[in-house]
Amino acid sequence: QVQLVESGGGLVQSGGSLKLSCTASRSSFSAYVMGWYRQVPGKQRELVATITTGGNTKYGDSVKGRFTISRDNAKITVSLQMNSLKPEDTAVYYCYYRSGNVYWGQGTQVTVSS
Repeated sequence: QVQLVESGGGLVQSGGSLKLSCTASRSSFSAYVMGWYRQVPGKQRELVATITTGGNTKYGDSVKGRFTISRDNAKITVSLQMNSLKPEDTAVYYCYYRSGNVYWGQGTQVTVSS
């Protein structure tokens, strides 16, 4: 079992920045993917960004050029720097960990006011 502890999030004005971080309790295998998804009520959870152990990244179309994902393999931590935030970025952000099984964090609220 892998537990994910998220930090960051909160309320920010449009155009502002926030940083999310997530630390895994352990790595189940040497290779794994970590990242972030987000969800608003009534909609499916959508990809924000993921990053592999080797540093390969994938971003959702709506955040490309504004968000940057990074990771520290030694600390089993993934971070998401969110810049130029928009009201439509408002959502609950979930940390994601995949190595065979998939694990989710408890979610952290990000609210962007206009």
